[in-house]
Amino acid sequence: MYDFLKQSTELMRQAAKIGEINPDVLELLSGPGRVTSFRFPIKMDDGSTRIFQAHRACHTDALGATRDGTRISPDLDVEECKALALVMSIKHAAGRIPAGGGKGGIAADPRKLSKHELERLCRAYMRHLRPSGPNTDVPGADIGTDMQCMAWMLDEYEQITGYHAPAAVNDKPTILGGTPGGYEATGAGVFEVFEAAARDIGFKVEGARVAIQGFGQVGSIAAQCFQQAGCKVVAVREVDSGVYAEDGLDVEELLKHREEKGSLEGFKNAKSITNEELFACDCDVLVPAAVQGVITKDVAETVKARILVEAANSPTTMEADELLLERGVTVVPDVLANAGSVHLCQMERTQGFSDQYWNTDTIKEERRKRLVRGYQEASECAERYGLKSVRLGAWINALKRIEEAILSRGWC
Repeated sequence: MYDFLKQSTELMRQAAKIGEINPDVLELLSGPGRVTSFRFPIKMDDGSTRIFQAHRACHTDALGATRDGTRISPDLDVEECKALALVMSIKHAAGRIPAGGGKGGIAADPRKLSKHELERLCRAYMRHLRPSGPNTDVPGADIGTDMQCMAWMLDEYEQITGYHAPAAVNDKPTILGGTPGGYEATGAGVFEVFEAAARDIGFKVEGARVAIQGFGQVGSIAAQCFQQAGCKVVAVREVDSGVYAEDGLDVEELLKHREEKGSLEGFKNAKSITNEELFACDCDVLVPAAVQGVITKDVAETVKARILVEAANSPTTMEADELLLERGVTVVPDVLANAGSVHLCQMERTQGFSDQYWNTDTIKEERRKRLVRGYQEASECAERYGLKSVRLGAWINALKRIEEAILSRGWC
């Protein structure tokens, strides 16, 4: 069974050894700085009461307030929150964002809740979350939450404190101080970092054959970006269905088909495909955009793609990553590839404090520049240490920035 926290911690230790990170700093970073677990009751629409379990893990605030990530998922547990918080710390630091990693949420199935029940759940989570606030710990959206959920959380925080604080919650609607481009930030960012990696290795983007596992918000936006750049999206898979077309799928038509039918199955001029078949299909670019741990060593042995772009968090195991690199596959790591939303959240925070809001074009260009810079710095770091792995380059860069902040503060 895939142990997300164990894998993330081991990756950090490997990067720390190569980067010669201070042992005391590494020990401090080997666990979260703070974990909060709490239970609370919710009145359901039928008058009954249900108790919900919630968590929040804050990895380190050496660089700044911990931020982002609020999941509402049936299987959420505290270990997953710890692992995600660690990855968020690395993602922030690798992108030169002055923030620490925070991740949390509620163990619940949002699909089985009415709108009013979901609102009560989000508001109760914010009431019970301690500490929180723009200069302490800032929740953002994640799996099972959206802008509406964040709007409820922000309103609850402001009702409790008695003052407006748009920087207290990320990923909220623009009318409440959110920033344009939030919906597409991660998916579009996946393509932008892919472009930087493609330039780095002399890979021709136009005409590239792309397979995408995961067709939610991130995967579908990324698919549209690939298609608009002249790539052929040949395979798409989501939880219960998948399709393949040798000559390429029309992404817009596929989205319409799913909207009408509730599934990818039956799409014209395409055949059904499983996850295993998608990973092994004839493609140039493979994009896992669903959940962690899906690219195992066994799967990696079947991959034909030249570039693997991690749109999901930690989709590739360490064994698989090593095998892919040995086979000459370029791996664009999650902490760089899916960092579009964390850069957007940083811009949202800046605007929330200043009360000065930027236009969409400025935000898109700033996001692209920051993402490309992060990839270039990680690639240069990997080269400096004689590594094939851009992932290790990104983690070393991040750990060195966090180390500098910790030592400057006198914590170690």
